[in-house]
Amino acid sequence: MAPEGTADDARVLAVGFDAEHAGTATGWWTDRTETTTESIGDIETVSSIAAALEALEERPVDCVLTAQTLSDGNGIDLVERIRERDPDLPIVYAARDGDELLAAEAVAAGATEYVPSEWSGTALTAALERAIERGTDRRNCRARARQFGAVFDDPGTYAWVLDPDGSVRRANEPALEAIDVPEADVRGRPFPELVWWQRVEAGPTRLRSAVERAANGTVVHREVEIHVGDVNGLSDESAGNDDGSEPQPRTLEVTVRPVRDDSDTVVSLLAQASDVTERAELEQELRESEELHRVTLNNMTDTILITNDAGEFTYVCPNVHFIFGYDDDAIHEMGTIDELLGPELYDREDLEAEGVLTNIECTATDRAGREHTLLVNVREVSIQDGTILYSCRDVTKRKRREEALTALHRTARELLYAESEREIADIVVGDATDVLDLEASGAYLFDRDENVLEPVASSPGLNRLNGPLAPRRANADSISGRVFVEGDAEFFADVADSAALANPATDIRSAGVVPLGDHGVFLVGSSEIDAFDDVTRELTDLLAATAEAALDRVARERTLRERDRELQRQNRKLTRLDRVNEIIREIDVALVRAETREEIEAAVCERLTSADRFSFAWIGTTDVADERLEANTHGGTGRGRDYLDSVSLSLADATEPAARTAATREVTVVSNVVDRLRDEPWRSEALSREYQSVAGVPLAYDEFIYGVLTVYADQPDAFDEVTRTVLAELGETIASAIAAVERKQALLTDSRTRLEFDVRDESFVFSRLARRADCTLSFDGGVRLHEDGASVFTTVEGGSPQAVVDAAADLVAVEGVQVIDGGDVDAGDHRDSDHEGDGGDDTHRNGAAEIASGTVLIELSPPFLALQLADHGVVLRSVEATPTETRVVVDVPRTVDPGGSVDVVSSAFADVDLHAKRSVDRTTTRDLRTELLERLTERQLEVVQLAYYGGYFTSPRERSGEDVADTLGISPAAFYRHIRTVQRKLFTILFDEIGLPANTVAVVE
Repeated sequence: MAPEGTADDARVLAVGFDAEHAGTATGWWTDRTETTTESIGDIETVSSIAAALEALEERPVDCVLTAQTLSDGNGIDLVERIRERDPDLPIVYAARDGDELLAAEAVAAGATEYVPSEWSGTALTAALERAIERGTDRRNCRARARQFGAVFDDPGTYAWVLDPDGSVRRANEPALEAIDVPEADVRGRPFPELVWWQRVEAGPTRLRSAVERAANGTVVHREVEIHVGDVNGLSDESAGNDDGSEPQPRTLEVTVRPVRDDSDTVVSLLAQASDVTERAELEQELRESEELHRVTLNNMTDTILITNDAGEFTYVCPNVHFIFGYDDDAIHEMGTIDELLGPELYDREDLEAEGVLTNIECTATDRAGREHTLLVNVREVSIQDGTILYSCRDVTKRKRREEALTALHRTARELLYAESEREIADIVVGDATDVLDLEASGAYLFDRDENVLEPVASSPGLNRLNGPLAPRRANADSISGRVFVEGDAEFFADVADSAALANPATDIRSAGVVPLGDHGVFLVGSSEIDAFDDVTRELTDLLAATAEAALDRVARERTLRERDRELQRQNRKLTRLDRVNEIIREIDVALVRAETREEIEAAVCERLTSADRFSFAWIGTTDVADERLEANTHGGTGRGRDYLDSVSLSLADATEPAARTAATREVTVVSNVVDRLRDEPWRSEALSREYQSVAGVPLAYDEFIYGVLTVYADQPDAFDEVTRTVLAELGETIASAIAAVERKQALLTDSRTRLEFDVRDESFVFSRLARRADCTLSFDGGVRLHEDGASVFTTVEGGSPQAVVDAAADLVAVEGVQVIDGGDVDAGDHRDSDHEGDGGDDTHRNGAAEIASGTVLIELSPPFLALQLADHGVVLRSVEATPTETRVVVDVPRTVDPGGSVDVVSSAFADVDLHAKRSVDRTTTRDLRTELLERLTERQLEVVQLAYYGGYFTSPRERSGEDVADTLGISPAAFYRHIRTVQRKLFTILFDEIGLPANTVAVVE
């Protein structure tokens, strides 16, 4: 290996010159020695090839100069031998008698320079210099090539050789292995379009720009993030995570360098990519750490200051403006810490003894002139030129909050003893100045009756700055109303900026409106702009919450008091109700035992007035002729009889509660007799007897009035809602008991009043059927009851029974109609009726002598007229309906009021008139019909009725027993058995029990 150097300090090995110039040559060499030596440097001479090769083994030279002829060969042989060992060593071939052929042979053998025969010292020197320079360049070039190869083939770097246009000329093995392709697949492709960069964000565009800049001679660096799934050859550490999660992207630094030739022209580009993920992460962590440090210092509330022993600032924290309002330069200009925190902040001897002093409280004034309370920690340090570190914490807000909380605690204690909402409002508004340090405050309370927020308290400062508060509706039309409805506090830095609060006459600038729950709104204000910082808002909310809690307490206590009063009222009512119920129970027992109406009425009046509950009670009935109430029974004090004699009970006047009840048939209650005392004369009469409240109750049952029960009490409001209900139910019970007694008496009496009515109510079922079927329908009073209504056998005359069936098809009152006997439409009607008062108006069938159009069995839906009348002791005797008129006949026992019976019938029809009224008596000692009906079963009665109306008993028979049995759905044997049983029971009553002679003729009802 030849040493590096220039021609001036080169070492030259001259071979074969001594032998060739044995005579004159020595002189020439000697003549040239000085010149040559100056130009070439150190020259060593040898004579043979072997010596030259041995010299080259021992020490490196920069150039070999060989003669044409050597002692053991020629110069061509030496050149070849040297080239076998060192292809780069410069060789100058000097020929004395050479020609072009020799020159070509020398160059072909590897000679670097050829000096022809006419060479001179100058030419030789120039050839040596050129050869040495070329050798140096070649060695340098090979060294650079080796260096490039080492860099290019570095296994830790991905490298590409590119043409200036960015086309890939060559890629190293790591770059090819990473994408698992041969070099032929990437050679000639544009570098930015390789698969490497396809999933890098804006990768092709960024790398295309880098290639263009590098082609212009600039070294370009780019950092890109690439996912390991896109590149197979990244390091194993980046291939995935042990926990199975997705691997993080890797950061590659891509560098594109221009490669220039000797003319400084860019002939190629070298692109290299290195995995710098760890470095990038470290740099990112460092940047984040620096950012965290900077943000922490700039934003932490504590301020750090460092001074030297003289108190001069050596470090000022960037956040110093948070407390003091000055920047760090202004703090440095102050000079010493004494200017900022004041002198004598601490004792230096104490600091030296303790090393650190904590929580030193002091005050400092900021740039705006505001005073701050600080807690300062002082410690000894050694940081650059600083020796004392000051840590300053602003506790102004905390101090202020503590003072405000102390004042708020006093307010809370005062509110514990407040007994009304207005008192609470006064306390809160009065203490707001001390708690909030604001001069204006006020309070609204919600009026639930008027749905208005009423101002109830205001501070002198509010009156001075704003004037008196005005009422506000509880809606969104005002700020106060909106805050109350929505329940969210609102604060205003400057009321002039709010259209809702704009008021040219006010001097308030900052304002806050806070809800007091469902009770009202609390107002605070200040003449300063933006007076509500975080502490003030917090304290305002606390004060409002304290006031709301006090208002809740007062409301709860009021509710409890009202509940207690209500419970007391309820207890009194329950006590009264218990007493009333006890009276009612006693009355019920008496009603069950009573045998007559007089006993019922007497028992009721006696029980109602036996205790202190009521003073006077009486029962009266209406005298139809005089249209006034007549007292039947009364109970209580003797003054009650005088009262009845002194007041008018006329139904025409109807001012007295009993008369009004009789006229209206509704419960009448007078809670206080004193009301309208001069308007109605009965009130003064009642009041003079200490009757202060009255209740009149109709004795009504099934729309029938049996009279009026009137009760008087010696205290106002004695008849509450519960008592009214109980008395109304008692009136129904009394009426029902009277009806039951009258029904019982009706069964035991033989005398009765017969009433005949002309009915013009078109809705009466018999009238509608007669009109629709154009016939006469007769009903003799026989009714068979069943669970879903009643069944009646009806005679059809002057028409077809089937027409009656058709007419009843769409009537709701008729469940069904069945033809029992078709009859003869043209037959005459032979019905015997006694209209002369002989005690008989019964229609009966006289065997074959009576011929009717037919008989139908009508199933009627409840309620049926006969059942309604029977509830009041009235018996339905007959109904006869023609297409134009209807006659209804009823029997009223002597024990039943005929006038009331007229009312019962009248209430059953829309249009009815009493046609006749007469008395009738039974001719037998017992009621044969009733006795018989009591002994017959429903099935036996049904069989004999169907047989009778079906013509079984006519002569000749219109229907056989088999036909009737088939209609009933029973066997003929069962039919005959029922008929014989009924006949036996009938004859037993007639001949054995009544003892009626066989030749006696009786009218049987």
